[in-house]
Amino acid sequence: MSSTEYVTFQIGTQTFGTSVLEVHDVFRPTKVTKVPLSKPDIAGVLNLRGRIVTAIDARARLGLPPREGDPDDIMAIGIEQNGESFGLIIDSVGEVVRLEENDMEQNPVNLDPIWASVSKGVHRMDDKLLIVMDIGRILAVGEPDEGLAA
Repeated sequence: MSSTEYVTFQIGTQTFGTSVLEVHDVFRPTKVTKVPLSKPDIAGVLNLRGRIVTAIDARARLGLPPREGDPDDIMAIGIEQNGESFGLIIDSVGEVVRLEENDMEQNPVNLDPIWASVSKGVHRMDDKLLIVMDIGRILAVGEPDEGLAA
């Protein structure tokens, strides 16, 4: 059987995961600079080891309310997509888990449509459901000719 290692992370109360091969960095954003006239789900840009990275607010992309609490207590996962660098701002990072590909199930029919649009499927874990995030789709949400309309 074939298995995949996933980096797990929390957005709101939900646990998500994405392949370790898609994650280049896990970091704590120090200074996010707002971009005038950008969409609400674009948190801004930041400097990550000399690279300018677009910071995307995962909560806003998923239709969740803004995060409460200390704004300095956020995490991000660094992603490269089509030659661009992104920092997906999340609530917290979990652990790396290895799961069997054959155990991944289709999205439940009652999964929120926005969440379903960025999910490759789900894994049932002991006490929670792990939504396997499609990084390409979460980055495309809100882009012209892509995202939810596709």
